Amino acid sequence: MNASELQAYLLESIPLARAMQIEVVEVSDAAVTVRAPIEPNINQHNTVFGGSAAALSFLAGWSLVHVRLLQEGIRSHVVLRSSRIDYEAPMTGSFSARAQLAEGADWAHFTSTLARRGRARIAIAAILESEGRVGARMSGEFAALG
Repeated sequence: MNASELQAYLLESIPLARAMQIEVVEVSDAAVTVRAPIEPNINQHNTVFGGSAAALSFLAGWSLVHVRLLQEGIRSHVVLRSSRIDYEAPMTGSFSARAQLAEGADWAHFTSTLARRGRARIAIAAILESEGRVGARMSGEFAALG
Protein backbone atom coordinates (compact mmCIF):
# COMPACT_ATOMS: atom_id res chain seq x y z
CA MET A 1 0.00 0.00 0.00
CA ASN A 2 1.50 3.32 -1.03
CA ALA A 3 0.86 6.80 0.39
CA SER A 4 -1.99 7.72 -1.97
CA GLU A 5 -3.75 4.37 -1.43
CA LEU A 6 -3.47 4.72 2.34
CA GLN A 7 -4.72 8.29 2.22
CA ALA A 8 -7.74 7.28 0.12
CA TYR A 9 -8.48 4.44 2.55
CA LEU A 10 -8.25 6.69 5.64
CA LEU A 11 -10.35 9.47 4.12
CA GLU A 12 -13.02 6.99 3.00
CA SER A 13 -13.08 4.90 6.19
CA ILE A 14 -12.51 7.38 8.99
CA PRO A 15 -14.70 10.52 9.04
CA LEU A 16 -12.34 12.23 11.51
CA ALA A 17 -9.45 11.88 9.04
CA ARG A 18 -11.60 13.64 6.45
CA ALA A 19 -12.59 16.41 8.86
CA MET A 20 -8.95 16.94 9.85
CA GLN A 21 -7.95 17.04 6.15
CA ILE A 22 -5.09 14.61 6.70
CA GLU A 23 -2.52 13.84 4.04
CA VAL A 24 -0.31 10.75 4.01
CA VAL A 25 3.26 11.89 3.35
CA GLU A 26 5.29 8.69 3.76
CA VAL A 27 4.65 4.96 3.89
CA SER A 28 7.56 2.57 4.41
CA ASP A 29 8.44 -0.48 6.48
CA ALA A 30 10.16 1.86 8.92
CA ALA A 31 7.59 4.63 9.31
CA VAL A 32 4.32 6.26 8.35
CA THR A 33 4.07 10.04 8.31
CA VAL A 34 0.79 11.93 8.08
CA ARG A 35 0.16 15.65 8.23
CA ALA A 36 -2.74 18.05 8.59
CA PRO A 37 -3.30 21.77 8.17
CA ILE A 38 -3.92 23.85 11.26
CA GLU A 39 -7.15 25.48 10.04
CA PRO A 40 -9.60 22.61 10.74
CA ASN A 41 -7.57 21.60 13.82
CA ILE A 42 -7.17 24.95 15.58
CA ASN A 43 -8.09 25.82 19.16
CA GLN A 44 -9.02 29.11 20.82
CA HIS A 45 -5.30 29.94 21.27
CA ASN A 46 -4.62 29.71 17.51
CA THR A 47 -2.54 26.57 18.03
CA VAL A 48 -3.21 22.94 17.17
CA PHE A 49 -6.00 21.46 19.30
CA GLY A 50 -4.53 18.75 21.54
CA GLY A 51 -7.19 16.26 20.47
CA SER A 52 -6.25 16.75 16.83
CA ALA A 53 -2.58 16.21 17.65
CA ALA A 54 -3.46 13.02 19.51
CA ALA A 55 -5.72 11.80 16.69
CA LEU A 56 -3.02 12.42 14.08
CA SER A 57 -0.47 10.44 16.08
CA PHE A 58 -2.97 7.60 16.53
CA LEU A 59 -3.73 7.55 12.79
CA ALA A 60 -0.02 7.39 12.00
CA GLY A 61 0.60 4.55 14.47
CA TRP A 62 -2.48 2.60 13.42
CA SER A 63 -1.51 3.04 9.77
CA LEU A 64 2.01 1.74 10.34
CA VAL A 65 0.74 -1.49 11.91
CA HIS A 66 -2.07 -1.88 9.37
CA VAL A 67 0.18 -1.39 6.33
CA ARG A 68 2.96 -3.66 7.60
CA LEU A 69 0.47 -6.45 8.30
CA LEU A 70 -1.07 -6.07 4.83
CA GLN A 71 2.38 -6.19 3.22
CA GLU A 72 2.90 -9.55 4.89
CA GLY A 73 -0.50 -10.79 3.74
CA ILE A 74 -1.92 -10.77 7.26
CA ARG A 75 -5.52 -9.59 7.59
CA SER A 76 -6.28 -8.36 11.07
CA HIS A 77 -8.24 -5.76 13.00
CA VAL A 78 -5.84 -3.20 14.46
CA VAL A 79 -6.90 -1.15 17.48
CA LEU A 80 -5.23 1.30 19.82
CA ARG A 81 -4.88 -0.40 23.21
CA SER A 82 -3.21 2.33 25.24
CA SER A 83 -1.36 5.59 24.71
CA ARG A 84 0.45 8.47 26.33
CA ILE A 85 1.10 11.87 24.80
CA ASP A 86 3.54 14.42 26.14
CA TYR A 87 3.03 17.91 24.76
CA GLU A 88 6.31 19.82 24.55
CA ALA A 89 5.50 23.03 22.66
CA PRO A 90 2.53 24.73 21.02
CA MET A 91 2.11 23.85 17.36
CA THR A 92 1.24 26.96 15.38
CA GLY A 93 1.08 25.74 11.79
CA SER A 94 0.53 22.61 9.74
CA PHE A 95 1.62 19.62 11.77
CA SER A 96 2.80 16.08 11.13
CA ALA A 97 3.09 12.81 13.00
CA ARG A 98 5.76 10.24 12.14
CA ALA A 99 5.14 6.81 13.65
CA GLN A 100 7.64 3.99 13.90
CA LEU A 101 8.19 0.91 16.01
CA ALA A 102 9.16 1.89 19.54
CA GLU A 103 12.65 1.10 20.71
CA GLY A 104 12.82 -2.57 21.59
CA ALA A 105 9.61 -3.50 19.72
CA ASP A 106 10.03 -6.84 17.96
CA TRP A 107 7.95 -7.09 14.78
CA ALA A 108 8.80 -10.76 14.18
CA HIS A 109 7.66 -11.67 17.69
CA PHE A 110 4.48 -9.61 17.17
CA THR A 111 3.54 -11.42 13.94
CA SER A 112 4.43 -14.87 15.29
CA THR A 113 2.32 -14.24 18.40
CA LEU A 114 -0.54 -13.04 16.20
CA ALA A 115 -0.31 -16.21 14.09
CA ARG A 116 -0.12 -18.46 17.14
CA ARG A 117 -2.66 -16.78 19.47
CA GLY A 118 -4.87 -14.77 17.13
CA ARG A 119 -3.93 -11.54 18.89
CA ALA A 120 -0.77 -9.61 19.65
CA ARG A 121 0.46 -6.20 20.82
CA ILE A 122 3.22 -3.92 19.58
CA ALA A 123 4.63 -0.64 20.90
CA ILE A 124 4.67 2.34 18.54
CA ALA A 125 6.23 5.78 19.02
CA ALA A 126 5.29 8.95 17.14
CA ILE A 127 6.83 12.39 17.01
CA LEU A 128 4.59 15.35 16.19
CA GLU A 129 6.19 18.37 14.57
CA SER A 130 5.10 21.79 13.41
CA GLU A 131 7.23 24.40 11.70
CA GLY A 132 10.41 22.37 12.26
CA ARG A 133 9.91 21.89 16.01
CA VAL A 134 8.80 18.93 18.06
CA GLY A 135 5.40 19.70 19.55
CA ALA A 136 4.54 16.36 21.15
CA ARG A 137 5.54 12.72 21.48
CA MET A 138 3.17 9.78 21.59
CA SER A 139 3.89 6.30 22.87
CA GLY A 140 1.23 3.72 22.33
CA GLU A 141 0.45 0.07 22.21
CA PHE A 142 -1.57 -1.24 19.28
CA ALA A 143 -3.25 -4.62 19.27
CA ALA A 144 -3.94 -6.80 16.28
CA LEU A 145 -6.87 -9.19 16.50
CA GLY A 146 -6.92 -12.02 13.98
